[in-house]
Amino acid sequence: MTLAIDRTSTQTQDSLASQGIPTVAGASLRVPLVTGGDIGYANLDHAASAPCLDAVRVAVDEFLPWYASVHRGAGFASQVSTKLYERTRATLRSFVGARRTDTVVFTRNTTDSFNLLARSLPPRTAVIVFDTEHHAALLPWQGPNVRRLPTPRTRLAAVSAVDEALAESPQGPRLVVVTGASNVTGELLPVAEIAAVARRHGARIALDAAQLAPHRRIAMQDLDVDYVALSGHKLYAPFGAGALIGRADWLRAARPYLAGGGATKLVTEDAVVWNTGPERHEAGSPNTVGVYALGVACETLSRNWAAVEAHEQALLVRLRKGLEGIPGCSELRLFDAPVDRVGTVSFVVAGFDPGWLAAVLSAEYGIGVRDGAFCAHIAAKRLIGVTGGEGQQAVRVSLGLGSTEEHVDRVLLALRQIVARGARWGYTNAGGRWAPVGDPRELPPFC
Repeated sequence: MTLAIDRTSTQTQDSLASQGIPTVAGASLRVPLVTGGDIGYANLDHAASAPCLDAVRVAVDEFLPWYASVHRGAGFASQVSTKLYERTRATLRSFVGARRTDTVVFTRNTTDSFNLLARSLPPRTAVIVFDTEHHAALLPWQGPNVRRLPTPRTRLAAVSAVDEALAESPQGPRLVVVTGASNVTGELLPVAEIAAVARRHGARIALDAAQLAPHRRIAMQDLDVDYVALSGHKLYAPFGAGALIGRADWLRAARPYLAGGGATKLVTEDAVVWNTGPERHEAGSPNTVGVYALGVACETLSRNWAAVEAHEQALLVRLRKGLEGIPGCSELRLFDAPVDRVGTVSFVVAGFDPGWLAAVLSAEYGIGVRDGAFCAHIAAKRLIGVTGGEGQQAVRVSLGLGSTEEHVDRVLLALRQIVARGARWGYTNAGGRWAPVGDPRELPPFC
């Protein structure tokens, strides 16, 4: 199959690198098409898991011969590993613009970070969270003191809703949880304005930065937030590490997240004395490689935020303008008025099942997108209803450092062709997932 794409203005990873934009592993990956032949993979699913930065891959390869135990090893390799592990705490603190006194606890991901924070809340803490949050920021908070707010259609109304909820909440410790950028629509929420309201009521605020941190510089002190949670696999460091960064007092007073070695200062037959620093919640042998990879990714991104943002915003404008010309295509939006956003766009196409569309884009065009409700079921259902669509699923295109103009042009051309002519191959739905009938493609040998 030949795609009629105008390549006169397309970008390559080499040209992006010359602009100061970090390159990613897999940029030259080719994938088989169900119709025959192969094509360069268009990874438009960065919001789910971003590819590994080349700089991270090189750094990890360099570190692996030195990998050893941390904190308690006497060997020289252990000293190297410990130094890198602890140095990464300072890297993360700098990356998010944290206060000097903020602690950095290494976790697996954003979900793990918020579950840790939820376990660390003082008794009877009132929690306020928008119900359109990603499940990682929505589900850890349970009990009668948790209040879920429907996300209003304007940013001002969202701030007012938090203000009213805090005014009605009981006295005592209170926490507001808010996402930086929606994983469904890419829209940025008014974090600083909500934080100002929280401060006025004496509440703390936790920021879900999973979708914000890979795309924009974060300054905790400027935003005046108390906690930030993020994931390495969204930040081009897919080695299983994340972090919770923020005020130490609640974490220091809480029971250890896990009971085990590393979290303890002293164990006797009758008692346990727990550590009071971040190690209190890092029991067991830590993911030293993942932590180091996360730190390298943060350092790499921090070198040229202007180029990263400009690249992504140019692609986002190109994508959204093209989607406007797709018959029956409706974009999902939290807010009625245009707002600042990162490169994530979800949409429905009238008359086409989102899962089927995603399967065709993959099998016939070599394009990776996301379909479903994106672990934000309440948001997806509500926003699809606003567009007049049916069901609870949509298609999501998410841009990042691995995206190029050719990728954007290809998905737009593919959607136009599918809407106009349908698919070239037959597809079946088995267990809720669409797949090509008699798929002749072979998986790579290591599968």
